[in-house]
Amino acid sequence: MEKRRLGRLEHPSSVLIYGAAALADVTQDVADRSIEAALAAGINHFDVAASYGDAELRLAPWASRLGPNSFLATKTGERERDAAWAQINRSLERLEVDRVDLIQLHAVGDLADLDRATGPDGALHAAVRARDEGLVGAIGITGHGHEAPATHVEALLRFPFDTVLSPWNYVLAGDPAYAADFHALVAACGQGDVGLMTIKTVSRRNWPGGTDQTYATWYEPWDDPAHIDAAVAFALRQEGVTGIATAGDVSLLDATVAAAARAATMTDAEIDAVLSRAPDYSSPFISMPW
Repeated sequence: MEKRRLGRLEHPSSVLIYGAAALADVTQDVADRSIEAALAAGINHFDVAASYGDAELRLAPWASRLGPNSFLATKTGERERDAAWAQINRSLERLEVDRVDLIQLHAVGDLADLDRATGPDGALHAAVRARDEGLVGAIGITGHGHEAPATHVEALLRFPFDTVLSPWNYVLAGDPAYAADFHALVAACGQGDVGLMTIKTVSRRNWPGGTDQTYATWYEPWDDPAHIDAAVAFALRQEGVTGIATAGDVSLLDATVAAAARAATMTDAEIDAVLSRAPDYSSPFISMPW
């Protein structure tokens, strides 16, 4: 699998980042098979969070033996210093490791939330303490929603985050205001040599009312090869993007791995031909479950 440099951290990360939200509510056997498949495919970057159900526990048997070229990231969704400090330490306990490569301030999607996280008693202080004490190697920020890219540009003005994880896909790119904010984020990350990763690659839309949610994702994903191929190729073609997080359902991993392998062979015209005509394609942030 293609590897890309994760900004100034210099880690050669796989272009697919294992989104361990997929492990939130599965058995250890299912988790083991999924992680084995990811490693076999060449994925070396694993991304989990304290809020992902049992995901840290499912990842724990693997966390200390992923190999010297692997990269392990987790996230704290707390906004206050003391709560974040406690959660970071709990994540290390749950993962059964003494250190992770990256701690991220999780789901910071608007300026009010950024103010809380970076304020005088905010979670950022706990992340810095964890870095200074050797519990984490680097500090990043993530976010959902239509304001996320602009919020992350502001975040980089306040603190030299090492990484950013922000939403990007074909339908979001079709919104001129969103696209302008995202490209401003690309420029800011390039200027600061910040590792830029993206989420919601294969999101199709919010789950329609009355529809059974057949996947563990809070949004309805694309699940056919044609749309997954085009969506992955589009995201990986974006200049400045290091990698894309896989969707939060283990059953979508194989198709995403296959799409990444085919991405370089798709032309822009072929991507447009599939995604510009995609039925019922819309932002997953029209409605969010929190």
